[in-house]
Amino acid sequence: MTPLRKRMIDDMTLHGLEPNTIKAYVQCVARFARHFGKSPELLGTAEIRSYLLSLHHDRNASASTYNQALCALKFLYRITLRKNWELDGLARTRRQTKLPVVLSLDEVTRFFEAITRIRHRAILMTAYAAGLRISEVLGLRVDDIDSQRMVIRLRQAKGSKDRYVMLSPRLLALLREYWKAHRGRKVDKPSPWLFPGATPDRPLSNKPVYLACQAACLAAGLDKHVTVHTLRHSFATHLLEAGTDLRTIQILLGHRSLNTTARYLHVATAALKSTRSPLDRLDPPTGEVPQS
Repeated sequence: MTPLRKRMIDDMTLHGLEPNTIKAYVQCVARFARHFGKSPELLGTAEIRSYLLSLHHDRNASASTYNQALCALKFLYRITLRKNWELDGLARTRRQTKLPVVLSLDEVTRFFEAITRIRHRAILMTAYAAGLRISEVLGLRVDDIDSQRMVIRLRQAKGSKDRYVMLSPRLLALLREYWKAHRGRKVDKPSPWLFPGATPDRPLSNKPVYLACQAACLAAGLDKHVTVHTLRHSFATHLLEAGTDLRTIQILLGHRSLNTTARYLHVATAALKSTRSPLDRLDPPTGEVPQS
């Protein structure tokens, strides 16, 4: 690790950035340096603009990739290298608005029935039952499951905030079944994590969960692109269709802005099904028999 990279990582840690954000920013700066074949310390505003323009013109680079690179470079030069350059003129690009993929209740049922291992079923069902991100599920500790109050505690989730979400009785029964099977395994040291990895002191990594999700989607015969985050989208949409108010869903999901939660209004079908098209209110043409 170069001294500059270590200094930037230390600065990001002191500024309270999430581990995933730190990793992403480091990768962005590394790509920037490789683009010019030089250390970022030897590069300036001209190179920053040139690099961002190359990302903007790259058809494979998304708006989020561009914005993340911009934020990473601003942090590097303003905070770590303490350059008083005018970088405010470098604007973030607008993301394309895309509606999330959502499973129907029947598809969710088929998905869970296709999961063979109880640990994977417990992880993925937790994601759906409480609307959690994969990092939040894998970051759960055993004592975060409060069966007395029927809540799950999320510690320092996205935005460095704690929050509580509901604990489904059906999920609790599955977690108890999973934990009984897990405790049956012989381990040298008990783990504090609900879903421990290969070593007891660390939680399970994302990769086996992603693979289990893909396998279940294939086995269930779903023709949608399903990820672990799809279960979170489905959780929010199904709550909305069941009549839960938007503010409650915002709190459960841990969204900072209500506008972020409001996008589920565009994918919920309950309101669409209950709304009559004006075409159906027109008088039928002569000779056409109206349907009863």
